[in-house]
Amino acid sequence: MKILSILTAMTLFGVAAFGADQQSDRDAQQVASLAKEVQSQQTAIADNQKKIDEKMAAIAEALRLARIYAGRGR
Repeated sequence: MKILSILTAMTLFGVAAFGADQQSDRDAQQVASLAKEVQSQQTAIADNQKKIDEKMAAIAEALRLARIYAGRGR
């Protein structure tokens, strides 16, 4: 009877460990997927920031020229 109990306990422990291993694999896959999504979002944000900086530079240049021309009219 003791041997049967020990074998049952070992089997249950093995099944639990195997289930935990599968769960950790799924968790690792989810983390990898989320990391890729975050990286793509960061790339998009960086691209958008570059476009914003370019537009701000164009506006600043337009304002600088407008001030030059306004100063000449006085």
